Amino acid sequence: MISKVLSRKVERLKEDYKIQKGAIEYSDLNVPAEPFFSKKYRIAGKPDYVIHDKDRYIPVELKTGGYKIPQKNHIFQLAAYCHLIEENYNVFVPYGILVLNNQDEYKLPFNPKVRFELENTIKKMRYLLNSKTITRNHEDPYRCENCSMRKYCDIKIK
Repeated sequence: MISKVLSRKVERLKEDYKIQKGAIEYSDLNVPAEPFFSKKYRIAGKPDYVIHDKDRYIPVELKTGGYKIPQKNHIFQLAAYCHLIEENYNVFVPYGILVLNNQDEYKLPFNPKVRFELENTIKKMRYLLNSKTITRNHEDPYRCENCSMRKYCDIKIK
């Protein structure tokens, strides 16, 4: 049995780090976890953690870096995690949660519009990769500097 002191400490930590109510079903935060894989889209990913609460599984992604609002890439990353959870747990995922800088929490719906945009984005990415006509879609030096494809890129910023 957990002591009241320890229980209160855990609750304070959950509040401080914006950890949602429910059991943590999966976590990639302290120990590397196995990625989820989608046979349908042939994508893989590892959300920071997945909450299981009231028969729902909700992926949670933590972002740092001074962002004030969710960026388009954050939204698509979280949408991909929602799809991965649905396919791997065979459940409906209504939304995912994005936490920016351990402060602001956004509940992002995984509705038909987002599902459609995710599928189209994956198709477009596959087409561009196969056609070898990839172009940079931003002017952000920080994103460019930290891109996983930087060493292959001919159009990087500096």
